[in-house]
Amino acid sequence: MVDRRRLNLKAILADENLRRELMVPTIQAIQAREGIDTSSEQAERAYYVVTEADKASFFDLDRFKGSKKAETDQREEMFVRALHGEIEDVRLDVARRDFLTIEGSPLAYRRVGLVSHIFRQQPTLSPSAGIATKGLATTADYIFVREFWEVPTGLEGWVPFAKGGGFSRFYSDVHLLILWKSEGKALYEYLDKKTGGSPTRWINAVDYYFKPGLTWPRRTQRGFNLRILPEGCIFADKGPAIFPKHADDTWYLLGLANSAPAEYLLKGLMSFGSWEVGVIKRLPVPEPNPAQRETISAHARQIHDAKAAWDTGNETSTHFTLPWLLREELAPLDLPSRLDHLAEQEANEEGRIQALYAELNDEAYKLYGISAAHRAEIEATMGDRPPEVLWVAMERKEADQKRMEHVWRLLSYAVKRVVEADDDGIVPFQAVAGEPALIDRLRIELHRLFPQQDPNALEVALTNELKRRAKGYRSMASLEEWLNDEFFAYHDSLYKSRPILWHIASSQGRGACAFGALVRYHTFDYERLAKLRGTHLSDAIALCRREAGLARQEGRTDDRLLWQSRQEESVLLDQKLQWIQEGNNGHPAPGDCRIRTPWKAEADQPQGWRPDLDDGVVVNIAPLQVAGVLRTAGGPG
Repeated sequence: MVDRRRLNLKAILADENLRRELMVPTIQAIQAREGIDTSSEQAERAYYVVTEADKASFFDLDRFKGSKKAETDQREEMFVRALHGEIEDVRLDVARRDFLTIEGSPLAYRRVGLVSHIFRQQPTLSPSAGIATKGLATTADYIFVREFWEVPTGLEGWVPFAKGGGFSRFYSDVHLLILWKSEGKALYEYLDKKTGGSPTRWINAVDYYFKPGLTWPRRTQRGFNLRILPEGCIFADKGPAIFPKHADDTWYLLGLANSAPAEYLLKGLMSFGSWEVGVIKRLPVPEPNPAQRETISAHARQIHDAKAAWDTGNETSTHFTLPWLLREELAPLDLPSRLDHLAEQEANEEGRIQALYAELNDEAYKLYGISAAHRAEIEATMGDRPPEVLWVAMERKEADQKRMEHVWRLLSYAVKRVVEADDDGIVPFQAVAGEPALIDRLRIELHRLFPQQDPNALEVALTNELKRRAKGYRSMASLEEWLNDEFFAYHDSLYKSRPILWHIASSQGRGACAFGALVRYHTFDYERLAKLRGTHLSDAIALCRREAGLARQEGRTDDRLLWQSRQEESVLLDQKLQWIQEGNNGHPAPGDCRIRTPWKAEADQPQGWRPDLDDGVVVNIAPLQVAGVLRTAGGPG
């Protein structure tokens, strides 16, 4: 009966002893047909020359050089003993053919011996499993790229832009937008002029734009980190992409490429410390059995989903819904209990995804056929790798810092809701022009967010949390102090120096000021600046004048002087806002208070305070910074 079972040729070729046992007699038989009598020794030698070629020997002698005065240099002795085979773990022999397998391998001879067979036996990511390609480089991000919160919803021409970013395996929010109106017409024209007719040198792989796939930051010191590329995005030169041949392979490739053995293999291909497309293309991608595929895919998806779910509490994420403290399951709890529960929840979820990642790595080592001994050597060589963390922005932070961050995020969200709910997007800190003060509106908003809790008890609980000590956070005595002294600096930091709520104030530093107001960047146009001056600030000046006059009549000298100084402070603020409104440059303004858009011709520059939201926060906030009307104070370190 004929055995019709298929031979596992890959396994045969991988077994060096079996391969030799088959090849040596074959060489003898071939030579005999030619009339040449070949001994076993001659056939063995021929086999070695053909299949192994010469070997290179490396000697790990650095540890014997005697770094301390009390130690002698033993390198020569150990070299001789290693040649004679008297000691182990000093001499490493590597077949020269293996150096042809891994580009750059001469710089990592131990890596060559450990993994060269994987590169010989396994297909590479490209073209077997998918297409890896770089994307677009604007060469002028300040013109064409914005944070998503800078661009009001519905503003034409802005689309998500995956541009690398910080270290985060499996998931990272695509928080940038790129101007792609009329299929990138403005960018093509800019690059055509800049490059002398070669825009396609910078705009690559257009056919793959807006397709789902995988992406990674090309330059990072913390290791390779692949994440999901959602549908509907353009990807960058600094954020290249992989497009699996089969959509079902997406999660498998995400898990495999993020594994420890995959990173070790990729490092053997690197030459300049950068995760270039050419390196990623050559990653060996074994064909798993169904169980292996399911395990790796499921673990990758679960880690991704856990991180994405946590990110819904991040105010500066495109997936944001509510701050962590306002999650529905926490509704019955008071504030301290919510904070305790969140800390426990985060720790549990982080432990879960770390366990999933460890299991994923176990499966990847098995899939690559790496033995336990070789795995130990690989992991010793790689050292500590970044762990999987749930709250990426707060990695390495202490529990008290995370607790305080939750409180500040809650207050930040509440303030943002207050300003966004205002009809004109102008909310004064003081009660002026018939409008309640910001602190009163904040208290009402907090009650809406915590309907089951007593408002006074809630404010006490918040104040108690603000009084705590945490590195990087100033201790606050009240909600009012936090609003006046810390909110804007915190908001500016959270929004990466592109704040969308601007604290316009009559004085800088900490403590009360004569006049202050929060304005919403997206609606703060010429008319609203005029309203801020003509209604809110004008009423505050009139109030100071009245109170100073009343104090004079009643002989309260100290109060009269206080109100007069507040009046003068408010009048000076009005003068500065006038400079901004009119677009003054120089005298009497402190500097150029015009909106200056560097990439626009002089004729296209706005006249006075007429911001173009396409130009972004950095350009439009500059006149307020020059005039010195933005509140500057503390914030997290």
